Amino acid sequence: MTAPAAKGARTRRITFLVALAVFAQESTWNFYESQLPPLLREHLTSVAVVGLLMGMDNLLGIFIQPWIGNRSDHTRTSWGRRMPYLVAGMPVAALLFVVIPHASGSLPLLIAVMFSYALVANTFKPIAEALVPDFVAPERRSRANAAVKIASSLTVIVTALLSLLLVDDHLYIAFTVPAALMLFSVAILAATVRDNRSPAYQAAVAEAAEAAAADRAEPRVRDIFLDILRSPDRSRVLLLAAILLFSSAWAASRSLVTPYGMEALDLTRGEAGGLTLPSGVAFLLAAYPSALFAERYGRLRVMTAGMCVFVAAMVLGTLAQNPTGTVVALCVGAAGASSFLVNAVVVLWNLAPSARVFGTYAGMYTVSWASGGFLGPALVGAMVDVNGWRLMLLDITLVASLSVAVIIRISRLQRRRPAATVA
Repeated sequence: MTAPAAKGARTRRITFLVALAVFAQESTWNFYESQLPPLLREHLTSVAVVGLLMGMDNLLGIFIQPWIGNRSDHTRTSWGRRMPYLVAGMPVAALLFVVIPHASGSLPLLIAVMFSYALVANTFKPIAEALVPDFVAPERRSRANAAVKIASSLTVIVTALLSLLLVDDHLYIAFTVPAALMLFSVAILAATVRDNRSPAYQAAVAEAAEAAAADRAEPRVRDIFLDILRSPDRSRVLLLAAILLFSSAWAASRSLVTPYGMEALDLTRGEAGGLTLPSGVAFLLAAYPSALFAERYGRLRVMTAGMCVFVAAMVLGTLAQNPTGTVVALCVGAAGASSFLVNAVVVLWNLAPSARVFGTYAGMYTVSWASGGFLGPALVGAMVDVNGWRLMLLDITLVASLSVAVIIRISRLQRRRPAATVA
């Protein structure tokens, strides 16, 4: 096997393994988001309190994920710097996940198990994805991340099937299946991956040795964040802002569609709830081509084009305000959004000053995306309170347009650099 062929085989192998790990993790998270509210509603009448408890995992993630990503950046073992956290955390999270329905008879116990699961699962959530820049060269990271995003998106189908086939009659078994997937994936990873052999790990060890010789401390999360804020090149801080803004628009386009369908399109709850299903398929079909186009024509250019397609689709949905027009708009919008969802974190990785901070940057991406997912529906919801449901898609357009403007600004900054690796 020639050297390029061997390198390509290694890239495909690690991409598959990371996608498997993310698929298993997201299977539990999606099922958690789907089935915990009914368990809480058995004890609570306040929807606001249920929502507050369901947002607990996101709040924990904001504090835990950058920190744990930074900790993994500094870890040095014979297994590597990421694998110890996955091997230790995933089995514990799987066990806690299985316990959730057994704890549903008592509200304090249920909340305690929920908190424990969210705490443990957040400690390895950004770790698996950080293996992508560890092993995969910058020019191939978009297609690797596309495969990971596709695997993550497929978990929606898994959750729907589990809910349909098992939840009503076999709730305990339904919670066991995602946990078993997690155990299976971590066993495969433990048997096959040693990330101390990754190019990024080797580079980080060499850089750490140079830093130690120069008596420079390992960078902490605070130091890395301050470096991003104070850097004369505003690309990284602008990109984090763009991630938050586009996540806000994307989350609003998903979470508010059911009431939009009921209020603006006069659909039943079930009919409105099915509006986003075809767009999920559109995203899956568009994700990998978005990566290929990004690697050929430039990530920022393809991201900008896809985001503009998303904006145009929301305008189309407003003009063609009927069920068919809305489904078409959501499909076109999801296809366009795939260019951002696949490539944004790759741009952030490629802007990192060193392989020593890939894990921290992965955590910062997750925090920005999760923050947008928390703030977006609330922001657009407030706009709906003022403008009414019929203009909701235009409200989303406004938020998405801000993110487009930020990405265009980053593109201009990158063109001034003599050797831009992200464009």
